[in-house]
Amino acid sequence: MALFEGLKSKITGKNIKVVFPEGSDARIIGAAVRLASDNLLHPILLGDKDEIAEVAKGIGFMIDKLEIINPETYEAKEAMVDALVERRNGKLSKEDGFKWIQNVNYFGTMLTYMGLADAMVSGAIHSTGDTVRPALQIIKTKPGISRTSGAFIMTKRNETYLFSDCAININPNAQELAEIAVESARTAELFGIDPIVAMMSFSTKGSASGPDVEKVVEATRIAQELAPDFKIDGELQFDAAFVPAVAELKAPGSEVAGQAKVFIFPEIQSGNIGYKIAQRLGGFEAIGPILQGLNKPISDLSRGCNEEDVYKLAIITAAQTLMQ
Repeated sequence: MALFEGLKSKITGKNIKVVFPEGSDARIIGAAVRLASDNLLHPILLGDKDEIAEVAKGIGFMIDKLEIINPETYEAKEAMVDALVERRNGKLSKEDGFKWIQNVNYFGTMLTYMGLADAMVSGAIHSTGDTVRPALQIIKTKPGISRTSGAFIMTKRNETYLFSDCAININPNAQELAEIAVESARTAELFGIDPIVAMMSFSTKGSASGPDVEKVVEATRIAQELAPDFKIDGELQFDAAFVPAVAELKAPGSEVAGQAKVFIFPEIQSGNIGYKIAQRLGGFEAIGPILQGLNKPISDLSRGCNEEDVYKLAIITAAQTLMQ
């Protein structure tokens, strides 16, 4: 697949360190071994080495090329807690700090925050909240970004699109939706997707009215002001955003209608439903969610993921480190 071949060439040999908190999961081990063998990145697995080795043996993998850190016996644990307490700026005691890093997602997030890892991939056995919460509390969002968002790369043969936000924000307001649109355009650029951004709605250019439409109209205006170099337009129905013939009828003169590659959904329900329809009925592969807007790349796997999903999301996450 062209997308991944391009990303592989970008990250090969750069020794990008990606920590996997769920180190004893067979899917994680299989992907990590492949990533290391292909010289794509430097995996760090968290967990007990003997337990990981036993699981690896059962699935036919050797772990000799993998770095394994056991949080229980980690020698620099106190320094990690001190850094965590300082980062929380008076909101966390040292005693509670030790409790926090007993959680592998907090431990992995701290490795990333302290620069001992460049990025983190979790979520194979943890919920999105379990992955995102430590990232928001420790890594935090970039300047000018009020919250993170979750995008999916949707790919099938020679077609590649970006759907956002399908994972994090229940019902973002206009300002938040605009930030999601701009950050999604930047994500698309990184992965070689033309950042032509459609702000989705059930209305196209005033064909319907109401608070939901007004929110998208306002978000479009804000996004255009935040990033005037990107092509961003709305409000657009999906057919108007995607089908050139429909675009000519419903949104003549739009630089986005009929050409969109990045689709910004107005709230999580439509985003989540939309990407799963494309995945299950349309035959698209959904890769993500990619967490956008954080100071360092953290990615959240689906608990229904397989080894190949882990492998591909790790490649995407490693590539994100190149634009930090």
